[in-house]
Amino acid sequence: MDRLAWLRWTIGALALMLGLSLALPVTATTGTPLSVCIRPVLAGQTPAALFAQPAGFDCTTAQTKFGGGDFWILSQRLPAIAAGDHDPTVRIGSTWVHRVTLYVLYADGSIRRSGFTSRTAGRLLGLGAVIVQPVPRHDVAPVRLLWHLEGAANLRGLILGPALAAHQQSDTTEILLAALYGAFGGMAIALIVYNFALWGALRQAFQPAYCLLVLCLLAYALTSSGALGQMLPMLDNNDRQRFNALFLAASAAAALLFARTFFERAVFSGWLRPASTVVMTALMTTGLAWAALAPWQFHLLDRLLAGAYLALLVLIPAVLIQAWRVRSNFLWLFALAWGVPIAVAALRVANAFDLFGWSLWLDNSTILSMALESMLSSMAIAYRIRLLSVERDTARAQEIAARLLADTEPLTGLLNRRAFLNRAIGRPGDQVLMIADVDHFKRVNDLIGHDGGDEVLRVVARALHNSVPPDSLVARIGGEEFAILFDATNAVDPAAVLERVRGQRMPFDIVVTASIGTCTGPLMHETDWKHLYHCADRALFAAKAAGRDCARAAPTARIAA
Repeated sequence: MDRLAWLRWTIGALALMLGLSLALPVTATTGTPLSVCIRPVLAGQTPAALFAQPAGFDCTTAQTKFGGGDFWILSQRLPAIAAGDHDPTVRIGSTWVHRVTLYVLYADGSIRRSGFTSRTAGRLLGLGAVIVQPVPRHDVAPVRLLWHLEGAANLRGLILGPALAAHQQSDTTEILLAALYGAFGGMAIALIVYNFALWGALRQAFQPAYCLLVLCLLAYALTSSGALGQMLPMLDNNDRQRFNALFLAASAAAALLFARTFFERAVFSGWLRPASTVVMTALMTTGLAWAALAPWQFHLLDRLLAGAYLALLVLIPAVLIQAWRVRSNFLWLFALAWGVPIAVAALRVANAFDLFGWSLWLDNSTILSMALESMLSSMAIAYRIRLLSVERDTARAQEIAARLLADTEPLTGLLNRRAFLNRAIGRPGDQVLMIADVDHFKRVNDLIGHDGGDEVLRVVARALHNSVPPDSLVARIGGEEFAILFDATNAVDPAAVLERVRGQRMPFDIVVTASIGTCTGPLMHETDWKHLYHCADRALFAAKAAGRDCARAAPTARIAA
């Protein structure tokens, strides 16, 4: 039932996050998408001439086929702007570029421009890492757009997801994305604090690894969302993308480290452990190289980084198969938590290798999928902690049972001599030690055999245990000799104890009696025990000498100063 409950919660969370992932791309691309055509920059070209003669633009070749450099990007003819919208905006995905100049052609033939550089892009950066450029105001409607790109890396495209949007639509998109990223940030901080606090109590290796993972994801969300650029408008947008690539690689490496510490050790036995170390090293090395060396050998660095992600995708199925083989307790929940992020990572790798084009949904899907992973992984951690709790409770119960067995005399179930002394010595106040010995026990064994004699000892033990207060200590300290210890303030009549022994039904209805010697004194140290025991033993000897089946008390035992 517990596993089914976990599964229901997991499926519910998965459905919620998938619903968000389907709804948010619609709002993130609010506006009218624009198709564009491309032309490399040549000397002597002017915006007016290019607007007048668009025939030289290539509208069919994929953007990534052009490589890096300087380009002109011409839009289709713009749709009609709503009469009430006086502040339309142009939205494009953030890319690695040195300078972007936007030229706007209006219906009266006039051309106006605006632009930004990588250093000034922060003031135009919206959430979702989208550049939002207001269309310059003019008396008549804009009819066409022309971008001039300088120093474009063109890793995923030159102009990503261009769209014409109303100002109000841009504000709505910004609010919704702020809610999404804010919710993720709050969840991430809560998960870090909670798991770090738990680590202080449980000291499990997967807890700091999980905190590191969520911290890297939080840093990645801060950079990939564009929030860092909004917080630090002076930050170069290309440098923001350096941080973005580095934290994404660190998140992937931290995720693998978390998996390695979360699963049972047998899952990463053999070649998987060194292989996972190699993949983590490759991710961090290529991520650092991308961040530090770009734009030097940009496409090579990008391919190497994509190759590290591909190695991670190849390793994960091997980990899951090994987890299935060793019957891991955490395979089912781990597979659910990582299903969506793995699928999204596969799409990102395919995009990096130009197997399909860029989309704004894909660019923002990583944070959605990793938010889902963080939430489900936290559930996996809670499940793991529950199993740890069960294991510790079981171990504690076994330890208690083992301690009881170690302290118990196996025939009678009473304390053995060692356990009796451990509990007796150090009791405050005067204590009464009562030594009981079964009378003529050798005759009993000769009469009914040793099995019958053992049963007699068990019956006598029960009688003695039931004759004294609950806080008394009762032990078998010799063959047929028993010790009873209780506080001197508790009145226990030895004659009543003997009467109870006589009243027990014995094997073969034989009559069994006992003799008792008592002594009272302190029991704070081992020397007290020796003195008290010898005192009670002399009293027992006196009872035997008096004819047995009786009790004798010795004077209070005191050690001479």
